[in-house]
Amino acid sequence: MENDAIFNGKVTGITKFGAFVALEDGRSGMVHISEIAHSYVNEIRDHLTEGQEVRVKVVGVSPEGRINLSIKKAVPPPPRENYPSRRGAPSGPPTFEDKLKAFMSDSESKISDLRHHSDKHGVRRRK
Repeated sequence: MENDAIFNGKVTGITKFGAFVALEDGRSGMVHISEIAHSYVNEIRDHLTEGQEVRVKVVGVSPEGRINLSIKKAVPPPPRENYPSRRGAPSGPPTFEDKLKAFMSDSESKISDLRHHSDKHGVRRRK
């Protein structure tokens, strides 16, 4: 089986980490949860159902013959304005500034937690 080949298939099983798809040529493969949609997938059953027809792309074949598939690479990405928006934030993918603000906020919170923990347990800080 060739990488990048595109097939039609049918979802035959859903697990917490992916979905199994029977291909039109009789073989089957697995779509990992990260390859199901262009957006974040928390619950696979929100995106797929058993028996659903899907278009998949072969992204790899293991030495044991396991076929790794992708749904999101077999279909074009949605237009930018259709990205799900975060509460109170403008729609569209996060900008560099959004990511930097989130990183800085998370870092400050972790540093504060470390300081609080070390002060609480009598750990002396270096100066």
